[in-house]
Amino acid sequence: MSFSDEQLQQIARAVLQTESAALISQRELINEQFCKACRLILDCRGRVIISGMGKSGHIAQKIAASLTSTGIATHFMHPAEGVHGDLGVVHRHDLLLAISNSGETAEITSLLGPVSTLGVPVISITRNPESTLARHSDAVLLLADAPEADPHNLVPTTSTTLTLALGDALTITLMQMRGFTPEEFAVFHPSGMLGKRLTLKVADLLRGDETNPVLSLGSSFSRALEVITSYALGGTSITDGSGKLAGILTDGDVRRVFSRAGHGSGTVADILATPVSEIMTADPSSIRSDDLAYDALKKMENHQPRPIMVLPVLDSLDRPVGMLNIHTLVQAGFKAGSQQ
Repeated sequence: MSFSDEQLQQIARAVLQTESAALISQRELINEQFCKACRLILDCRGRVIISGMGKSGHIAQKIAASLTSTGIATHFMHPAEGVHGDLGVVHRHDLLLAISNSGETAEITSLLGPVSTLGVPVISITRNPESTLARHSDAVLLLADAPEADPHNLVPTTSTTLTLALGDALTITLMQMRGFTPEEFAVFHPSGMLGKRLTLKVADLLRGDETNPVLSLGSSFSRALEVITSYALGGTSITDGSGKLAGILTDGDVRRVFSRAGHGSGTVADILATPVSEIMTADPSSIRSDDLAYDALKKMENHQPRPIMVLPVLDSLDRPVGMLNIHTLVQAGFKAGSQQ
């Protein structure tokens, strides 16, 4: 069967129209039962056990992952495995969130007797308020009675979208009820970008003396070239007599100095003998070692009149303890030149 581009686009738009209309209907079904479900989860002293069969099982796993990532102890239990021994993971302080569009999925309804014996509260997500699952639930989250998105009303599409959206609504509502913060989210996502933005310190990217090129004000430009080349960080800190940061000399400064050679700036030998104090950029931008690495990146990118590639790292006494290169930040997972 052949389809034109226009026909394919019409099919796709019809799917999205069906599902978006169902989501609007779902919004109107948020009621006191939703509030009760949120409070049951909030009051749960154990884990939230989530179970669903087939496509509902995949959605259940995603909801479990979302709740877990926001600090709610959650466990996905396959219902078929549950009635063959995995119910042993359910304890009396837990809560069961069971998902079944029809509310009559045999593997799901088979869980109800055992969890009732344990005194475990049940929250259900189902389209059928008269179903076995709904009748044995402490809180029922009804799905909108909307058609699936396929022309035969067979493929779980709209129903799974609504279930996923309800899971998101639960997750975000519970986040706000608990006062969950971005900093707490970062604790559970240390390798994710948000985790790095909120937890990775500048000091975490330094390697002691390996990343701390330093020269005194009286050092020659020749010596500065040696240090900048050997450290390969793009620059060196210049310190005063008390060891505090006085300036910086970068690769860019070096290129500018040599570009002026022979144009009234003396011979190359004269330039090499020049003290760095006469060439350096005084009072440069810097960052503290205990500042966030993400803040260092933004400082480098937002520097005026142009972005900079290196940033001296200082301790609490304004003494250099490292030199941070933007490439080090990129290697750590940050994306230079983009909103993150």
